[in-house]
Amino acid sequence: MEDTMLKRWLYVLLLVCLLITVRVDGYSVGITYVENAVAKGAVCLDGSPPAYHFDKGFGAGINNWLLHIEGGAWCNNVTTCLAKKDTRLGSSTKMDKQVTFSGILHNQAKYNPDFYNWNRIKVRYCDGSSFTGDVEAVNPATNLHFRGARVWRAVIDDLLEKGMKNAQSAFLTGCSAGGLTVILHCDGFSALLPTGTKVKCLSDAGYFVNAKDLTGAEHMQDIYNDVVTTHGSAKNLPASCTSRSSPSSCFFPQYVAPNIRTPLFILNAAYDSYQIKNILAPGVADPHGVWHNCKLDITECSATQLDTMQGYRLGFLNALKELESSSSVGLFINSCYSHCQSSMQETWLRDDSPVLDNITISKAVGDWYYDRSPFKKIDCPYPCDKSCHNRIFE
Repeated sequence: MEDTMLKRWLYVLLLVCLLITVRVDGYSVGITYVENAVAKGAVCLDGSPPAYHFDKGFGAGINNWLLHIEGGAWCNNVTTCLAKKDTRLGSSTKMDKQVTFSGILHNQAKYNPDFYNWNRIKVRYCDGSSFTGDVEAVNPATNLHFRGARVWRAVIDDLLEKGMKNAQSAFLTGCSAGGLTVILHCDGFSALLPTGTKVKCLSDAGYFVNAKDLTGAEHMQDIYNDVVTTHGSAKNLPASCTSRSSPSSCFFPQYVAPNIRTPLFILNAAYDSYQIKNILAPGVADPHGVWHNCKLDITECSATQLDTMQGYRLGFLNALKELESSSSVGLFINSCYSHCQSSMQETWLRDDSPVLDNITISKAVGDWYYDRSPFKKIDCPYPCDKSCHNRIFE
């Protein structure tokens, strides 16, 4: 009898702990569909309307707007786009109706001191091209719509009508493929806002570098070339890059970011787990799975593999060189094995969050945005940083 009662109390205690964790780490926000975008052909891969989640600002933040662009990689041909079409990354009909806002999207000052009372929007990603595609024709056999650039504009237009046209401050942020979206659309976003609006951009885990894989092949360059071809992206990439480089090269931030006029903050792990898994050691370059355990958990990497990853880090830092001298650029480059650190509470701002020079990501970004102090710091090599939240994949 006592054992049964003890088990019940432990169960109740566990539930209470879970509820407290959920409440601290985030809260749910409902979905909004941009239904009128369909008539303009601004649709997801499957032809469904674009979508976002919107939590309205309040108090002093009522005229400030923060957009966070969801990630989700890319599709680079009909086969991979068909694979995405019937998922949340290709159809708004497959998206969760509620998503958790945490980190940079949190609505409590304790967890997000600089942006908690802004209008905060999470833009859903359903086009597979970092919002660059625009192909008019639709093959009836596949019903694939390559309309990312139209989706982007439809979402922005909808938000402008809902009050963003009166923005005093605006912050375009995003993670992974959404972080790349930020870099590709940063100046364009700024141009759509009123003169006098304070506009800045934050790319989180979106600084994908043009590096060779383990075999020496340019695997990522080939993927980006196919993305641009499949989605008809060339005309929607920054002209400051395409005027002197190939469109597929202009998917790489290192060739675009130095010419961005709007202030830009790069938040990235030097050992970005997505880049290690998909650029340095993709499956095609590791047919025998020698890197399998290392890619799942950096503590499982051999000395030789760590040496290779140290070389990748140096290449990554070299791709940032042109940004280091810019007074408008912020950098938080830690030596963690992770991917996306702004939208998760544990890495954005918590007692045990990652730090550089004892400064959290939240404070570094906030100080930079509000011009309280610049922030441009690059971590020492792995494994020196003990504040990292290194990802372990199953």
